[in-house]
Amino acid sequence: MRFSSLLLFSAIVVCALSALVNSEVEGIPEDKLLVVTVATKETDGYRRFLRTAKHFNYTVKVLGRDQKWKGGDYMSAPGGGQKVRLLKEGLKEMKDDGQIILFIDSYDVVFASGPKELLKKFQQTKHRVVFSSETLIWPDRHLEDKYPHVREGNRFLGSGGFIGYLPNIKELVANWTGDDGDSDQLFFTKVYTDQSKRKSINITLDNKCRLFQNLHGALDDVVLKFEDSQVRLRNVLYDTLPVIVHGNGPTKLQINYLGNYIPNTWTFESGCTVCHEDLRSLTALQENEYPLVVIGIFIQQPTPFVTVFFERLLKLQHPKNKIKLFIFNKEAHHQRQVRSFLKDYGSLYENVTVIEPEEEMDGAASRNLGLDLCRRDQDCDYFFSLDIEVVLKNKDTLKILIEQNLPIVAPMITRAGRLWSNFWGALSGDGYYARSEDYVDIVQGRRVGVWNVPYVSNVYLVKGSLLRRELKDYELFSSSDPDMAFCHNIRNKGIFMYVTNMHTFGRILSTENYQTGHLHNDLWQIFENPVDWEERYIHENYTRIMKDKLIENPCPDVYWFPVFSTVACNHMIEEMEHYGKWSGGGNADNRITGGYENVPTIDIHMIQINFEKEWQKFLVEYVVPITEKMFPGYYTKAHFELAFVVRYKPDEQPSLRPHHDASTFTVNIALNQVDLDYQGGGCRFLRYDCSIQAPRKGWALLHPGRLTHYHEGLPTTAGVRYIAVSFVDP
Repeated sequence: MRFSSLLLFSAIVVCALSALVNSEVEGIPEDKLLVVTVATKETDGYRRFLRTAKHFNYTVKVLGRDQKWKGGDYMSAPGGGQKVRLLKEGLKEMKDDGQIILFIDSYDVVFASGPKELLKKFQQTKHRVVFSSETLIWPDRHLEDKYPHVREGNRFLGSGGFIGYLPNIKELVANWTGDDGDSDQLFFTKVYTDQSKRKSINITLDNKCRLFQNLHGALDDVVLKFEDSQVRLRNVLYDTLPVIVHGNGPTKLQINYLGNYIPNTWTFESGCTVCHEDLRSLTALQENEYPLVVIGIFIQQPTPFVTVFFERLLKLQHPKNKIKLFIFNKEAHHQRQVRSFLKDYGSLYENVTVIEPEEEMDGAASRNLGLDLCRRDQDCDYFFSLDIEVVLKNKDTLKILIEQNLPIVAPMITRAGRLWSNFWGALSGDGYYARSEDYVDIVQGRRVGVWNVPYVSNVYLVKGSLLRRELKDYELFSSSDPDMAFCHNIRNKGIFMYVTNMHTFGRILSTENYQTGHLHNDLWQIFENPVDWEERYIHENYTRIMKDKLIENPCPDVYWFPVFSTVACNHMIEEMEHYGKWSGGGNADNRITGGYENVPTIDIHMIQINFEKEWQKFLVEYVVPITEKMFPGYYTKAHFELAFVVRYKPDEQPSLRPHHDASTFTVNIALNQVDLDYQGGGCRFLRYDCSIQAPRKGWALLHPGRLTHYHEGLPTTAGVRYIAVSFVDP
C-alpha cells in the first residue's frame, strides 16, 4: 500500500513539472503583444520604425497622431511628459489583463528581431514590467544613491522603452499628473527608485540589454552582427543580441548608420532589400506629366572642362520644358562659356535665372536663393543642386534620383583614383568628417545600395514639398561653410539625407591647381584630372588600337595610329596661334642648345607655352605603350629636347628638305585635315620611296629618327597645315 502511494505521489510530481515546462515552452501568445508609440508627425525616422515593425509583424498602435508636440526638446533638456499623458489616456480603453504592452519611442528606434524572441526574453526576467537600461543617469544625478545596486550590467533606467502586462503598466502611469513638458525619464526614475512601488508594480531593468539596447553611453559596446540574410546588433560587453535598438540622446547619427543594415536593409546575401520599395516611376508618364525641376548650377571658382559640363547638362534625360535653370556664376573667367550655352540653348528651358559676377553675391546667399525659387514656386517638384565641378556622366541621373522618392538624395560621385566622395559616412565629435566603417566599401562599390548619411554635397536632389513644409527657413546655408550649415540644419529637423551608389553617376573634378592664364586651360589638366583630360583630348578609338588592330604600317617601320581627338587638335592650334610667337624659320635659334638649327621650321616649342611637362606626360601615357609594342625590346621614358608645333603655309614655309631627326624615334601628329584645311602636305621616306600624302587629323606617325628614315616634308600648296612633332630620346 505504501509502495503504491509513493508511485501515485511521484506521478503527480512528474505531471506538475511537465505542465510547468510545457507552460514555459508555449510562452505568451504573440497576439497578446501590442506595440504602443507616440508620433505626433510622420518623420523619416517614424517611417523607418514602421518598416522594421512590419518586417517582423508587430502590431503597432500610434498615439498623438497629428497633435502638436508640447513635450519639449528633450534631446538637450528634460521633457517628454506628453508621451506619458498620451499613454495613460490610451490605456483606458484597453481591458485585457493578459495583454502585453511594449511602449517604445519611434523616431529613433529599429526592431532587430520579432515578437517571439521579445516575449520569450521578457518572460525569462520573471517580472511584470521591464525597462531598458543605461550606463548614464539622467536627468537628476542626485538620485543615483537611490538606485538598487546590480552585480553586473547597467544600473540606470531608460524611459525610451519598457514592456509589461497591461494592469502593471496602468499602475505604473496611474499617478502621472505632470505637464506635457515635464520629464518622463524623471517620472519613471522616481517610480523605480521607490522600493515599495518597484515591488508593487514588479519592475526590473534589462541590465544586460537582452531586450533593449540604448546607444547613448554604449557605442563602444556594440557591433553589427551579420547573420544569414539578417543583421543584428551584438552587445559585446554582455554577449547579448538586443531585440530593440534605440538611438537615444545624441546618438541619432549612429542609429541612422545602424538602420542602413538592421534588420535586413542591407545584407551580404541579398544586398539592398529596400532600395526598390516606394519608388516613383516616371516610365509611363507623358512629357507634360513629368515633374518640374529647378536645376541650380553653382560656379564658385575657376573650374576645368566647363564647356563639357554644359554639353552633359544638355544630355540630361528630362524634358527641357520641365526644367528651370538657376545659374550662379561668381567667376568672370567662365562668363563666356555660360553666355555661349544660354545663347545657343537657353530657349529650350522653361525659365532661366542667372546671377553674374557683377552682382557680388556670395555662395551661401546664392544657394539660399536657389532653394527659395523652388520653395516659392508651387509647381516646383524638385530642386536639383549641381556644382560646376561635378562630372555627371550618367544622363539618367535626374530620373534615377526622382524615382528613389526620397526627401534628399545624392548620387555618389568620387574623385578619380582617390577615396574622396560627395558624402560622409559619419561625423566627428565636433561635427566634421569622420570615416564610417563601411565608407571605403561603399565608395569602392563593394556594398551597393541607398545609404542614410549625415552629409552630402556638390550634387543632390531635394523635394520641393519638403522645402515648403519642413524647410521653410530661408537661411539654410551660411557663409562660413555653406554645405556644413545646410546638412546641420537638415539633421536638426530630423530629415534623412541619402546617397545612392546603385548606379555609376560620374565623378568630381579637382580644381585646386587650375590656372587660367591660357586660352585653353583644360589642356594643362593631364595631371590634376587625367580621366577627364583623356575623355576630352584622346581619340575615341585610341583604346581599341591593339584589340581592333587599328595601327597601320604605311611604310617600313613607320606606324600610324589615332591619338588626338578633334578637340585636342583644334585646341593645340588655337593655343599656339593665341601665343603667336612663331619662329622665323632661320638657322639661328636661341631656344635650343648651341643656338643653331640645321633644319629649321616655323614653329613654337612646347616649353614656350609652359607645356613641356604635360607633353611628356602625354607621350609616356599614350605614345610609349605603342612604341614598346611596335619595337619589342626597346623601352623609353619619353625624354625629349624638342617638342613643337610646326606651321606650313605656301607663302611662308611650304615644305621641309630631306633630313634625319635628332631622335631615336619621332612622333608626328597631324593637327588639321587635308582637303578641308589645306592642300598637299605629307611626309616622304626617301630610302623606301614611300609617302604618306593624306595625313588624318589626330593620327600620329611613329618612326625612327636617325640613320634609316631619311625623310622630307612634302609641299603644302594651299591653306595652312599644322603638325605636332616630338624628337624622343635624342
